[in-house]
Amino acid sequence: MAPVRVWVVRGLLAGLRGLLLAVGVLAVNAALFGLFLVGVLLSVAGLGIFLVPVLALVVRAVTDHYRRTLAQWTGVEIASPYRPRPERLGVWGTYRWVMSDAATWRDLLWLMVSVYVTAPLLIVPAALTVYGVEGILGVPVLLYYLLDWYGYGVFWPLRNAVQAVLGWPQGVAFLAFGLTFAPRALRWFGRFSAALLGPTRAAALALRVDHLTQTRTETVDAQASELRRIERNLHDGAQARLVALSMKIGLAEELMGRDPEAAQRLMAQAREYSGLALEELRDLVRGIHPPVLAERGLDGAVRALALTLPLPVDVEIDLPGRPLAPLESAAYFAVAETLANAVKHGGASRVWVLVRYRQNCIGIVVRDDGRGGADPAGGSGLLGIGRRLAAFDGTMSVVSPPGGPTTVTMELPCALSSPRTSPSSGTG
Repeated sequence: MAPVRVWVVRGLLAGLRGLLLAVGVLAVNAALFGLFLVGVLLSVAGLGIFLVPVLALVVRAVTDHYRRTLAQWTGVEIASPYRPRPERLGVWGTYRWVMSDAATWRDLLWLMVSVYVTAPLLIVPAALTVYGVEGILGVPVLLYYLLDWYGYGVFWPLRNAVQAVLGWPQGVAFLAFGLTFAPRALRWFGRFSAALLGPTRAAALALRVDHLTQTRTETVDAQASELRRIERNLHDGAQARLVALSMKIGLAEELMGRDPEAAQRLMAQAREYSGLALEELRDLVRGIHPPVLAERGLDGAVRALALTLPLPVDVEIDLPGRPLAPLESAAYFAVAETLANAVKHGGASRVWVLVRYRQNCIGIVVRDDGRGGADPAGGSGLLGIGRRLAAFDGTMSVVSPPGGPTTVTMELPCALSSPRTSPSSGTG
């Protein structure tokens, strides 16, 4: 009975979603298409130059809503096809940018054509389901005695009670067809919409080039910032220690003959400075590429990192191999920065880390029970994580309502190569 129940629920849900989409399409799309055409016609009089960009933003907001809804309801992902808006555009420049974007005209074409495919793909499946329920409930038998013009199924009008009773098997057939057809029709509508609302191959390549250009610039900036950080740490830390060490050794050489005790004290201080300089160099190297990451891989490095935090961290990692070193480093530092935010800013008492490899992608979820309210745009930490991952086509999303919890989800496309190094450490 479970498969039948799933089939019924899936069919009813698809029919209901189809009806909701049909209402939206019929109520909004035709009117929006007409308004945009009016704006284009008014361009001759000059008014459309101001009106068209505003209407284009409305159209894009509506179609973006359909893209998200269809992705959730049909499983058909539709990428946004719009080119980024150039900076410092005037009124005329904005009008030209909108009118020259092929995605604008494809949106308008979808607004028009979707009205005509709504009936066969969205309304008919739901209507068949309702019509089938009508027959199963015995409505034909009831109305046969009340109306002389009523018909059902293949019998129109109903001429005798036998034809009315035959509404039951016909109702079962209509209902079965509607429940079966509704999910398929809804997915067909999603694919039809993706053909027009998604980017063309040329647009996808252009968007890809824009994305790579942006991520390359961000990566170069991040690398330059990292080099400045390393230079600053060397200058203010290890270099200063080594200069002081050299001075101490020089003074000790001068005092060696006339004041051996003072020279001995200076040499002891020099030995202390050398230890501090060595420790600072180790910290600097650990910040560039932790030795534990190279030795034990992402699995062992994350578990070792969790042990250093002043709060319980539950770690679950499922990696059947190791990614390339740059990808592995990016994933490690993304986890490290997220954990640092949870400790320093989130006020968390417990953190959960989940790392899994699925469908050629490392998925990382870091969740804490802190106060929430984390904003990727409000601080350099999460923003830096996003930039670091974007350099490898990775993504990051943050869900952090006020009061918590905070969930950071990261994905990093990659292929695993060498076998996993099994760590011996655990977390508590």
